[in-house]
Amino acid sequence: MISLDKFLLLIASLLLFQCNSPDSNDTEKPSELAFSDTNGDLTLPDGFQAVVVAQDVGSARHLAVRDNGDVYVALRSKKEGGGIAALRDTTGDGIADQIEYFGETAGTGIGLHDGYLYFSSKTAVFRVPLDDNLVPRGEVETIVRGFPEQGQHAAKSFTINDSGDLFVNVGAPSNACQEEARTKGSLGMDPCPQLEWQGGVWRFDATKSGQTQQDDGYRYATGIRNAVALEWNDEAGALFAVQHGRDQLNTLWPDYFDEKENAELPSEDFLLVKDGYDFGWPYTYYDGIKNQRMIAPEYGGDGEQIVEDGKYQEPILTFPGHWAPNDIIFYSGDQFPDRYHDGAFIAFHGSWNRAPEPQAGYNIAYVAMAGEKPAGDFEVFADGFAGEDAFTSPSDASARPTGVAVGPDGSLYVSDSVNGKIYRIVYTED
Repeated sequence: MISLDKFLLLIASLLLFQCNSPDSNDTEKPSELAFSDTNGDLTLPDGFQAVVVAQDVGSARHLAVRDNGDVYVALRSKKEGGGIAALRDTTGDGIADQIEYFGETAGTGIGLHDGYLYFSSKTAVFRVPLDDNLVPRGEVETIVRGFPEQGQHAAKSFTINDSGDLFVNVGAPSNACQEEARTKGSLGMDPCPQLEWQGGVWRFDATKSGQTQQDDGYRYATGIRNAVALEWNDEAGALFAVQHGRDQLNTLWPDYFDEKENAELPSEDFLLVKDGYDFGWPYTYYDGIKNQRMIAPEYGGDGEQIVEDGKYQEPILTFPGHWAPNDIIFYSGDQFPDRYHDGAFIAFHGSWNRAPEPQAGYNIAYVAMAGEKPAGDFEVFADGFAGEDAFTSPSDASARPTGVAVGPDGSLYVSDSVNGKIYRIVYTED
């Protein structure tokens, strides 16, 4: 009979053999990520480096990162038959070596909640249960449908809080609700009929399928032209957005605005969004230089007339005109230095409406937060996406940041809409 000591030694030897066997499921992981020699051509703060996770994944919009590191990227248009790109790194070097496409619809919004992957088209929000596969195999549910068909600002970005509230951006289908859209001197419709079902944020139940905007939606906030950047902040317990400001002040109203003012106005507005808030579109715009809310020229303004105090909600911070904010995430990881914790990273896509002035934006900005309010001004965290020092057309940009997400290790992921690059920004110094 074998002794107890020998039996335990035999068991330990068998376990050691299994762990070292080539048939073991454990894959050898490299000790370091494969950082780009040029950080993917990005300029980052000291102590940060970047991995180019993937290139050419498609027309990337928002993205989400699962607890196991899998990355899901919403695409503006389908690639290889799918509207979502799924990325997996099986070797641990940070570079996706498995890329698959799935989904019947393309769109902008994508997110994770309670074991589901949520994603949106221009007129609906869907979800599919996650499993062990890179591409989920479960049945796709339609959570909300019936959003208006529209040619402008149709992206249905969304966010979900811990209570299961689904907040959806429904952008306004116009620049300024003119009687004749984008026509010189055309007045605005008053009241603006587009505000009935557009130009704001609607709330739904994230767990209930078969909802429609008309029957089940609750208009949470209004007067928002287009908030592609929309996010719930768990730390503050509140909803935030960064709004795309209106266009064409000079081309539509040359008697009141010159080309320089057209490029700089209005500001892109960081909004604290609460139930019942009205942010004044299309009747007003915010002048980030004067720090005042102005009456829009379509409604009798001339660039000098200020809106009566308290009539509409004010932004909590402003950014330069036409930077085009496309996503926001509040940093919940523990990899970055303490100064970044709970702060907001915002992806600025860059816009067309600064010409003939040089284009601007095309960066990731950072805003430190103190509860519901910024703790100071913004700073540019990641730059160099555009690749050119000065240019007047967005088509000249090498890359345009569109989505931001935080990975399970605290890395910051960024998507690019031009070449479908996915960046992973990592803090590497203690």
